[in-house]
Amino acid sequence: MIKIYCYARCTTCKKALKWLDEKGIEYETIDIKADHPDEEALRKYHAASGLPLKRFFNTSGTLYRELELSKKLPDMSEDEQFSLLASDGMLVKRPLAVSGDLVLAGFREAEWQEKLL
Repeated sequence: MIKIYCYARCTTCKKALKWLDEKGIEYETIDIKADHPDEEALRKYHAASGLPLKRFFNTSGTLYRELELSKKLPDMSEDEQFSLLASDGMLVKRPLAVSGDLVLAGFREAEWQEKLL
């Protein structure tokens, strides 16, 4: 079963869950704000995803902008970035879909179609 880290008020998360429902794909939702992935899980997800670490950041989020991370991330080490991501679920790109070695950060319908069907 797919774990979906999401935020209830996130419209992109709502679209992703609706898409999963329409496709008949079972999933378990996890509130990314209350129960966000820890640093160890994020490192594992990052390695499995093959994505650049920057793709795990919610770049359109309020917290990202408040912390001015677009300016700070380029100068941060990978360890610092993982620590920061693990500190607050609202910094993590959502929805974050995880199933075994499959990790999808954000909802791109074509990508989800290719990887989940």
